[in-house]
Amino acid sequence: MTRELVYTGFITADGIVDSPGGPEEGHPSGGWVFRTPFDADSYSLKGEELSDTTALLFGRRSYEAFAPVWRGSEDHAAYQDLPKYVVSTTLAEEDLLDGWGETRILRSTDEVAALRGGDGGGIFIHGSAELARRLGEADLIDRYNLLIFPVMLGSGKTIFPEGQRDQQLTLRESAAYANGVVKVVYDVSR
Repeated sequence: MTRELVYTGFITADGIVDSPGGPEEGHPSGGWVFRTPFDADSYSLKGEELSDTTALLFGRRSYEAFAPVWRGSEDHAAYQDLPKYVVSTTLAEEDLLDGWGETRILRSTDEVAALRGGDGGGIFIHGSAELARRLGEADLIDRYNLLIFPVMLGSGKTIFPEGQRDQQLTLRESAAYANGVVKVVYDVSR
C-alpha cells in the first residue's frame, strides 16, 4: 500500500510560498502571514493534520530552519517523536540535530518514491518549496493542504512546477475565514 505524500503550507493568492515568516527568510516582502489579521480558526487545518501525520519530510534549507525552533516548541511537540526525513545531496549525518527524534537523510527523488511506496501513514512536507516542486514534477504528491492568504507578492518561490502540465485536482475540503484566509485541501487526481 502506498503512503500518502502531502504538501502542507501557507501560500499567497498568486501562488508564492516564499518567506511567510519574515524578511530574514530572503524575500523583500517576507512576513506576509503575520500581516494578515490573526484568526485562530483559520489555522485549524494545522491541528487537523496531526492525526494524519506519521512522518515529516523536508528539504535541507527548511530542515535547517525548522529543526532548531520546532525541537523545543510547545506548538510542535506532537512532531517530536515522528520520523523525519531530509532530502539533500549535501547534508551530512553529523549535521542532523540531536534531540528531535529519528531523522534520516534521503539522497534522491527515487528514495522519496521508495519511502512513499512503503507501509505507513501520511508523510507531510512543510516549507521546502523546491522539494515540493520536484516531487510534484515526479507525480509523487498526493494531496495539497493549503492555507491561501489574501496577499499577492508578484514574485518568489512557488511549489508548482514551471510549465505545469495539465494536472487535475479534486477538492476534498474548503473553508473561508473572516480574515480572508481560505483553506483548500486538494487531492491530486490520477
